[in-house]
Amino acid sequence: MTFRFMTFKFIKTCTPTPLHVRRVSSLVRDKIIDPSLGLDSEQQAIQSVAYDFALKEMRPHRRDWDQNEVFPIQCMRKAAGLGFAGIYVSAEDGGSGLTRLNASLIFEALAQGCTSTAAYISIHNMCTWMVSEFGNQSQREKFLPPLLSMDRFASYCLTEPDFGSDAGNIKTSAVKEGDYYVVNGSKAFISGSQEGNILLLMCRTGANGPKGISCLVVDTNQSDGISFGRKEKKLGWNSHPARVVTLENVRVPVDNLLGKEGMGFNIAMKGLNGGRTNIASCSLGAAQWALEETLEYTSGRKQFSQRIIDFQNSQFEVASMATKLWSSRLMIREAAKAIDVKSDMASVFAAAAKLSATDDCFNIIDRCLQLFGGYGYLYDYPLAQLLRDTRVHRILEGTNEIMKVIIARSLTSS
Repeated sequence: MTFRFMTFKFIKTCTPTPLHVRRVSSLVRDKIIDPSLGLDSEQQAIQSVAYDFALKEMRPHRRDWDQNEVFPIQCMRKAAGLGFAGIYVSAEDGGSGLTRLNASLIFEALAQGCTSTAAYISIHNMCTWMVSEFGNQSQREKFLPPLLSMDRFASYCLTEPDFGSDAGNIKTSAVKEGDYYVVNGSKAFISGSQEGNILLLMCRTGANGPKGISCLVVDTNQSDGISFGRKEKKLGWNSHPARVVTLENVRVPVDNLLGKEGMGFNIAMKGLNGGRTNIASCSLGAAQWALEETLEYTSGRKQFSQRIIDFQNSQFEVASMATKLWSSRLMIREAAKAIDVKSDMASVFAAAAKLSATDDCFNIIDRCLQLFGGYGYLYDYPLAQLLRDTRVHRILEGTNEIMKVIIARSLTSS
């Protein structure tokens, strides 16, 4: 059952309570930070399903997953059962067939359960879409079913120990020998990397530069010579592992080439357009959660015989944060719409949304922590974890400095 089918059934059999009504209504309903504003009934239903899942299946466990570095496999497989492993994979390929805008709503909601886990699910979706979009029928039939069910997890393998932002010059090589490519090299900071994963691997099959890069689907269960480094100790994102992945004379069938030789960089970048709106949506959800917690806390706690929220400084702070939250939401949703309609400006809109939203949402969380005072620094409240989990969003999927490069090029090109 795809998520789209489930959603239509959900809408037809009941009248869903709008998301903003089911939240702390006095803090959110019909206010500038109401995430359901401007959405139609189907979009609100999708948003509500994702938010329900986040509250029931993710939020109660997010602290344990963080502190004990738990990769919540069973929870994510439940999410896959709702169609969250192939949100914008076509229905014909077994996916949910939803829009990028709907994907943004889902990731924003899931991030309010566990931002780290929502971020990994977004990476998995990016990989699953790449197989669906660029794979041939045989590849789709082979790899999509286990990815859509999350029986297998996906890793996006572009970054190398010596090549991060300079992705067009990666060195991992794939030399064709008969019916196989022989692959040698290393990939760094690979999210979700573990034995049994399916790797979307960018490697060099031709000359230096982006045009010499190809994309291979590597099944680690059927490929000898792959080793995983130690699990990196990270500031945040502790609910999924990141490791160096090393490939030594790994023989990958030629049939696993995604698209054609030399298309890999283009495939990787098209995946990242959606990845950037997804990860920005995760930052948005985290900031929404932080601001709601802060409004509730400052409305109930008194200092100097009045509520913290009644001080003019507090009111100016929350007004500024609410404005940044609203503007972030508008930018992200417009970027998602641009991807949906295949606009020529999609990559620039995605870069601008990612740049602005991940910066602003991180700052919102930081300022929320300040209003909490010493309590915000404790793990008893979610602020510290939200701060740590969203910091990396300004680095991955292309650093925010690279987002500026993309935007500047669009302005200065003739």
